[in-house]
Amino acid sequence: MTDDDRGRSGFIDNPGKLFVLGTLGFLAFFAFMAVLEQMGVGSASIGAGFLVFTVGFYAVIGWLARTARVDVYYVAGRAIPTHYNGMATAADFLSGAFFVALAGGIYFGGYPYLGFVTGIAGGFVLVNALLAPFLRKSGCYTVPDFIGTRYGSRTARLCALVVLAVTCFVYLTAQVSATGTIAAVTLGLPFEQGVWLATIAIFACSMLGGMRGVTWTQAAQYVVLAIAFLVPVLWIASGQGFGSIPFFSLGDAIDRVTELEALHGLHPAREAIEGLSVLAQPQGAEGSGWTMVSLAVCIMAGTAAMPHILMHSFTTPTVRSARRSVGWAIVFAAVLLLSAPALATLTKLQLLDPSLATSVIGKAVAEVSNLGWVQHWTSAGMMAVADQNGDGIVQLNEFFLRPELIVLAAPEIAGLPHVLTALVAAGCLAATMSTANGLLLAIANALSHDLYHKVVDRKADTSRRLIVARLLLLAAGAAAAYASSLQVAGILGTLAWAFGFAASGLFFPLVLGVWWKRANMAGAVAGMVGGFAAGSAYLYLVFNEIIPPLLGIDDMRFGIVGMAASLLCMIAATLLTRPPSREAQDMVDELRMPGGQTILGQD
Repeated sequence: MTDDDRGRSGFIDNPGKLFVLGTLGFLAFFAFMAVLEQMGVGSASIGAGFLVFTVGFYAVIGWLARTARVDVYYVAGRAIPTHYNGMATAADFLSGAFFVALAGGIYFGGYPYLGFVTGIAGGFVLVNALLAPFLRKSGCYTVPDFIGTRYGSRTARLCALVVLAVTCFVYLTAQVSATGTIAAVTLGLPFEQGVWLATIAIFACSMLGGMRGVTWTQAAQYVVLAIAFLVPVLWIASGQGFGSIPFFSLGDAIDRVTELEALHGLHPAREAIEGLSVLAQPQGAEGSGWTMVSLAVCIMAGTAAMPHILMHSFTTPTVRSARRSVGWAIVFAAVLLLSAPALATLTKLQLLDPSLATSVIGKAVAEVSNLGWVQHWTSAGMMAVADQNGDGIVQLNEFFLRPELIVLAAPEIAGLPHVLTALVAAGCLAATMSTANGLLLAIANALSHDLYHKVVDRKADTSRRLIVARLLLLAAGAAAAYASSLQVAGILGTLAWAFGFAASGLFFPLVLGVWWKRANMAGAVAGMVGGFAAGSAYLYLVFNEIIPPLLGIDDMRFGIVGMAASLLCMIAATLLTRPPSREAQDMVDELRMPGGQTILGQD
C-alpha cells in the first residue's frame, strides 16, 4: 500500500461513527430545509438544495476513497466489512429506477408486478446459496474472470464479457433515464440536460476510487434511500389511519382501493395522451397468476446472475463474510422492498377516497386543475386532467399520469410539506446513482481487466490499467447517457430486459460452473451463446410485434426462453464433448469447500 493510499483509507477506520454522524447530519439538513420552507423559501430552491447537498456528500466520499492500487480499484482491497457490504449491495440493486417505476407499475398493473418484488427476494437467496461465497473463494476480480478461470478458456471469458456488457448497459440506461427524470423535474431542466448532468454526478463518485469509492458511497446512499422512502410511507399511512407501521395492515388498504375502484368504475380513456397512463381495466384478470410467476422467475434468475451484484462478492475479507454480507443485503433490501407496493397502494387510496381532503377522483375538473401540485406536474409534462366526457367531474379514466410520478409526487398528493417531496427526490437520486455507479464499474472493470489486461496487453502496468479502466468508465457513461436521452423504452421495461439478458446468458454457466464438475468450456460457451441468442431473438420478434407472445411470455419475460435454451445447449454441448481436465475438476472441489485460502492470487 502506498503512503498516499494508506492515508486516504483512514476515513473508513471507524465507519460506524462516521455513519452515525453522517445520518445525523443528513437529518439536520432535512430539518433545516423544513424550516426554510416555513420561512417561505420556494420549492425549486429546496429541491435544488437537496440535490446539491446529497451529490456533494457522495462526491466527497468518492474523493476520499481515491486509489492508485489495482486491487483496491477492482475489489476494494477485499476489505469491506460484512454489514456495510450488505448495505451497499442492497442500495446497488434496489435502484431508483426500480422504485420510481415499480410503484407506478403496481399502481397501474396491480399484483402481477409484485413479481419484481418476489423475484428480487428470491434472487438474493439464490446468490447467497449458490454463488456468492464461491465467487469470493475463487479470488477473481469480475464475473468474466471467474468464468474464464473456471472453464479455462479465453473464448468463455469473452462470451461472458459480451453478455455482461449488454446486460449492464441496458440496466444502466434505465438508471440514467430515471436520474435524468429526477434532475430535470427537480431543477426544471429539459430531460436531455438532466440526463447529462446526472451522468457527471455519477462520474464524481466512481471515477477515482473505483470499487472502494463506489461501495462506501453506496452504503451512505442506502441511509438516504431508507429515510427518503420510509418517512413518506409511514407519514401517509398514519394520516390514513393505518398506523405507524402500515405493512401489517396493507390488506385493509387494498380492500378499500378495490371497493373505490368498483364505485368509480374503470373504463378505457376515450383519447390517450402520449407518455401518460390511466387506469383502464380491473385487475385480477385471467392469467395474471402466471403473469406474476413468470416475471418472478425471470427476475429471480436475473438477480442471481446480475454482474454488478455479484461484484460485491469479491470485496469481502473472507469467504464466510461473502455469504454473511448477502444475508445482510436481504435484510436491508426487505426494508425497502415493502415500501414500493405500500406507497403505490396508499397513493392510489389518497386519490380515490372522498373522505380524504386531498382526493381528486369525483371532484370538479376546475377544482382539481387549480391545485398547486397538479399545475406543477402538469407543466412538467408528467400529468394531465382531461374532461373527456364533458361532465365537469374528474373520472378515474380522466386522470393521466406518468408511472414514475407515483413515487415522486406521493408527498404532494397526500398534502405533505414540499420538503418531503425533495426528500423523496433525493432518495430516488441516491438509489439511481448507487446502481449506476455499480453498473459503470462492472462494465469498465470487466473491459479493462478481462479484455485489455487478459487479452490485449497482459504486461500492462498498474498505472496503465487504471487509466484504461477510467477511460472506459467515461465512455460507458457517455454512451448510456446518449441512449437514455433517446427514450426508446419505458424504465420498468428496460429493467426487465436487463434481467432477461443476465438470466439468458449467465445464470446457468455460473451456477453449473460451481455445482456441476462435468461442465466444460464447450458447454459454457454454448450455454452463453445459445441462451443469449435465443432470448434476444425472441425479444426482438415480440417487441416489434412480428410474432405474438407465446404462453403469455412477452418482452418483459423473454428470459424464460433464453434460460431454457441456455440450459439445453449447455447440457448437450457438455455431454457431447470431453470432460474438463482433472485440474479443473479439482478446482471445483476446492471451490466448494467452506474454508481455506482463495484459489487465485491476483496482482
